[in-house]
Formats: sequence, C-alpha cells, structure tokens
Amino acid sequence: MDSIWYNGHMDNTVGSLTQFQKSVIVGSILGDGYLRIIPKRRNAFLEINHSYHAKAYVDWKYSVLQNIAGSPPKARKGNGGRIAYRFYTRQHPEITELFFEFYKEKKKVIPSGLILDPLSVAVWYMDDGSKCRSSDVYLNTQQFHPNEQQRLIASLEKLGIVSRTNKDKIYQRLRILKNSLPRFRELIEDYIVPSMKYKIEF
Repeated sequence: MDSIWYNGHMDNTVGSLTQFQKSVIVGSILGDGYLRIIPKRRNAFLEINHSYHAKAYVDWKYSVLQNIAGSPPKARKGNGGRIAYRFYTRQHPEITELFFEFYKEKKKVIPSGLILDPLSVAVWYMDDGSKCRSSDVYLNTQQFHPNEQQRLIASLEKLGIVSRTNKDKIYQRLRILKNSLPRFRELIEDYIVPSMKYKIEF
C-alpha cells in the first residue's frame, strides 16, 4: 500500500471507492466541490466547501467519505465575513482519475463520456440547484462552456429528464422543463438530505 503525506502527516492510501462514494464525488464536482493535486504529489484530493448554513449537508458528505477523509469538517471565516464549513479527503488514485477527466488546463470541464446516476444528480442539485417561486428549477451551470452544457443536457436526458439552457444575465444555466419535474423529483428525492428537502417542494 502506498503512503502519502496529507497536511504534514503520513497517511496510507485507502482502498477502492464504493459506487455510492463515486456518485457523491461526481455530483460534488459538478457542483461546488473541487479536485486538486499538490505540486510534486502523485494523487488528487477533493475539497468540500459550503456555507456554514449547509452544515448538516456537509456533515452528511463527510459521513459518506469519512474513510477517505482527513480531519472532520471545520468552520472557517472567509471573505466578507462569510463562514465556510469544509473538509478535505486524502489523496486517492481514483480521485486522480476523476481529476484528469474533469479538469483541463486547471479548469473544470464536462467530460464527453459523462454518465450520471440518480445519486450524482441529487448531489449536483443539492450543491448547485435552485427553485424559484414559479416552480422553475435550475442547475447553475454558468461556469461551463455551451458545448459542455449540451453534454449535461444529453446526460440528463438519458435519465428521462428534459432540460434546456436558460439565459442568466450574460451566462447560461440549465432549466428543467416543467413536464420533467415529476420525473426529476422521483429520480432524486430518496437521496435528498432532510435539510435540503425544501429544494424539491415543487
């Protein structure tokens, strides 16, 4: 078993990720999660970083990834007085594989062969989804290139979810079509954590 250094301490790389863990990681990458490789290190790690208001959600992610995580989540004061709540995983070869799929030239991208499952969609939506009063449901994909947004649309369509790009100021995000909302909710509701249930009240 290879050894790695993490936050100044020697750690052993852990075994294979479960499919549940992989789906949570993929959903996090599509949302607010970030993968990084420290220079001169072999493997990547995942950073989970949300507002402190999402503490229960971060704690759930930590419970899923605890066997590959370093220290438990901690609060940290950020810019503008925002309190963040975050944790890091250890470096892991399977996370490294995801890093090379989802990052090109240090920028997050959508791989051409992306396959989503209900859990990864649920985590993506909990991370980066929003519901407006009119029951419009969005996935905030503004950071991705239009071609990559089309890949996301195609991946959702394979799960029976029809979505379209929707202009948000000068950028584009995805909107789930109203006739797909029942299917969307059915697909993800079993994975939505209690503190995020408000997001599927449509």
